[in-house]
Amino acid sequence: MMNRFEGPGAREAKLRYLDGDFQVTSPGAFVRCAVTHETIPLDELRYWSVERQEPYASCEVSLQREIDNNPDLRKRG
Repeated sequence: MMNRFEGPGAREAKLRYLDGDFQVTSPGAFVRCAVTHETIPLDELRYWSVERQEPYASCEVSLQREIDNNPDLRKRG
């Protein structure tokens, strides 16, 4: 069974991640989560890191990546 990202017109987009927005530098239908590698349709992309220039599939994945990259965040609270 083919998923909606397979086929001749389905390519991975290349993006430049900005504060609150992103810029398409190479057209495509989706990006891949930097952590889980799952496909994220561009119209569903909500989480990314400007600093690391990488997209995330969910808020939870984004938070975990921040904690992994900044262990001191675990000590807050």
